[in-house]
Amino acid sequence: MAEHVCPVWLGYFLASPFRRLFQNPWKILEPYVQKDMKVLDVGPGMGFFSLPLAQLVGPMGKVIGVDFQEKMLQSLERRARKAGLGDRIETRLCRQGSLNLNGLEGVVDFGLAFAVLHEVPDKERLFSEISRTLKATGRLLLVEPKMHVSRAVFGATVSIAEQNGFQAVATPQVSLSLAVLLSKK
Repeated sequence: MAEHVCPVWLGYFLASPFRRLFQNPWKILEPYVQKDMKVLDVGPGMGFFSLPLAQLVGPMGKVIGVDFQEKMLQSLERRARKAGLGDRIETRLCRQGSLNLNGLEGVVDFGLAFAVLHEVPDKERLFSEISRTLKATGRLLLVEPKMHVSRAVFGATVSIAEQNGFQAVATPQVSLSLAVLLSKK
């Protein structure tokens, strides 16, 4: 499903602890994620948000990371095992034209798509697939980097989400980013 894919080598910089100084995963995610939740992380890369998500959901929760790049997922798996969180994180390799979310219909409490939508050519399909996985009370946090995505393009992306089963419920502040919290209609 990728149009332009973040190179694997850049994943090491994106997973850097230095990034926490301006995009702290716990501050961004704690308002939305609780123990025992099932969370979908779309485009997790090497797990900058996946590992904190796994800590937030606790031992009975689950984080499902879906990515188009197998090397990113392999790195995420290694980092999760090293952090003692391997049993809380499941990875799935996207297929051409699909996020590979079979079996997750109506079970996901929270979804995260952080700095990934600008890489997706078929946003309608992406939102449709994510919507099917979310519970009726599920939420989806979309965040895009201001340096890659203009407000107009971000607004168009939110419109596509709204046409595919979502409604905007909040506009969280995320450093260097444009963000919206969506719920199912």
